[in-house]
Amino acid sequence: MSIGTFQYPAPSNEPVLTYAPGTKERELLKQTLKQLKSIEHDIPMYIGDKEVRTGKKIALRPPHEIAHTLGYFHEGDETHVQQAIDAALKAKAKWTALAWEDRAAIFLKAADLISTKYRSYINGTTMLGQSKNAFQAEIDSACELIDFLRWNVHFLSEIYRQQPVSSPGIHNRTEWRPLEGFVLAITPFNFTAIGGNLPTSAALCGNTVIWKPAYTQVFSAQMFMRILKEAGLPDGVINLIYVDGPVLGKVCFGHKDFAGIHFTGSTAAFNHIYKTIGENISHYRTYPRIVGETGGKDFVLAHESADADVLATALLRGAFEFQGQKCSAASRAYIPANLAASVKEKLVAGIKSFKIGTVEDFSNFINAVIDERSFNKIQSYLDKVKQDPTKATILAGGNSDKTKGYFIEPTVIEAKDPKFVTMCEEIFGPVLTIYVYPTGEFEKTLELVDSTSPYALTGSIIAQDRAAIDLATNRLRNAAGNFYINDKPTGAVVGQQPFGGARASGTNDKAGSMLNLYRWLSARTIKETFVPPTDYRYPFLAE
Repeated sequence: MSIGTFQYPAPSNEPVLTYAPGTKERELLKQTLKQLKSIEHDIPMYIGDKEVRTGKKIALRPPHEIAHTLGYFHEGDETHVQQAIDAALKAKAKWTALAWEDRAAIFLKAADLISTKYRSYINGTTMLGQSKNAFQAEIDSACELIDFLRWNVHFLSEIYRQQPVSSPGIHNRTEWRPLEGFVLAITPFNFTAIGGNLPTSAALCGNTVIWKPAYTQVFSAQMFMRILKEAGLPDGVINLIYVDGPVLGKVCFGHKDFAGIHFTGSTAAFNHIYKTIGENISHYRTYPRIVGETGGKDFVLAHESADADVLATALLRGAFEFQGQKCSAASRAYIPANLAASVKEKLVAGIKSFKIGTVEDFSNFINAVIDERSFNKIQSYLDKVKQDPTKATILAGGNSDKTKGYFIEPTVIEAKDPKFVTMCEEIFGPVLTIYVYPTGEFEKTLELVDSTSPYALTGSIIAQDRAAIDLATNRLRNAAGNFYINDKPTGAVVGQQPFGGARASGTNDKAGSMLNLYRWLSARTIKETFVPPTDYRYPFLAE
């Protein structure tokens, strides 16, 4: 029973620690990395009140050190998916009935546990499992995940406060119910924060969840699950399972109580999911909510007035941080001829200065790509360039080595054809393709940027001419869900830049905002009349 109205003001974003030499956080993180590597981890699934070990073990190895085994996780099958659904549905009534302030407290406590006791562990598991350097892990698995947990509590409290007006003699109110059934969260390898946000945002709203992370993110996912358990998350509210995608889909999308999916991953996978849900639509108790953030072919467009140093820095950071494995990473750039020579020189010099290697050496800016499949895909694009130098040439990088880890050298390609394959297709690696356009053809290039890719996730304009900024902002309105002016197209901060794109990049339901939480709620309007009428006749019926 609620006996008060509880306020959750907008939080401050979690401060980003530097990990500079001599800092306490640097020393603690290095110790944690050693500790995590010294143990062979045995990682179960979490279904209801059970830690499930199937015996079908899959090895976890750092992408930058494939000879080392971090441990093993236990893969499940159809029976475990069904067990997870049963556990979620069993936990549903009690979780939905739990007072809002008690639900909020669990996720706020989890945020504080990450901020303090487990910061080095969530960062360490991300670094080793996903090959992120200390800074990339800090802004993702610590700060962004903490921000999601805290800001979502604030956003939901604001939604709950939204109530209708009432006329004399009646009282109106709105209940923001959870969805009827279970929610499925499918999360990617590249952001631990996404892995944490997709199941918890739905759970915060009173839903119970089946969470399937990418196999390459299991190491940090299970760490977050353990933190949630310590924070007081009841059994069955979030069920963490490791199963193959088709196995998961067969059971979940065929179940009458499937209520929604929160997805981040490839466009092809999301298209298949969308189609399957549509084909099964008559089976469901309610129309499922379908929320997805998918691929990107993110652009940087420079005007002839751009500062060359600003442009080069935006490209070096935007294209190559975390090996270009961000949904928002700069993948194609349009540079005017008057700046081309200077910018290309700066890009080549920057790449030559990058250090590449393991995450445990904090001086390495570049680490490994996530797995061999990704390595081979990226390599195939580099081979296409080398095979057809008349259409594109490699300005910097282009080499690769997978003897010790999956290392792709940061690469800049110059395309002579603006529709060359690496300007159009998502590569998801440390590969930037630039196209030099004639100075003075800025407006024509705007149309090229807008029409080249089916995606519309992020993009940026680099210019000092305000009229050019205004023109690009308007003409590229539908080309990016997150648009940046004089900055790289990465680094959205929760509460500051709600994230998501449209077209082939997803449903644009903006993680890190109230917009996303509305998708996990089903409103019910209640009208109460205090003195109801006792005669059907209206006054107008009188003589």
